[in-house]
Amino acid sequence: MIYQLSIINYQLSIIMKTFILCAIIIALCILMLSIRILLKKDGQFVKTHVSQSEAMRERGIGCVQGQDFAARHKKKRIKEY
Repeated sequence: MIYQLSIINYQLSIIMKTFILCAIIIALCILMLSIRILLKKDGQFVKTHVSQSEAMRERGIGCVQGQDFAARHKKKRIKEY
């Protein structure tokens, strides 16, 4: 009986160590991803969407979803005779 309890305690300690290690790794990853935002005065995430990129807009490249939406909702003009 005592032997079984010690095995259970050992397994729980391994699980807790693994959980704590995973929590530390996740916290470090979040910290490393947010360094630029935390250290800059007006820090913000880099805008990676096509429609938010100034260089893409200068080249005339737009978001496919936006272009599709505009094409679907464009009024078709029919000439009447």
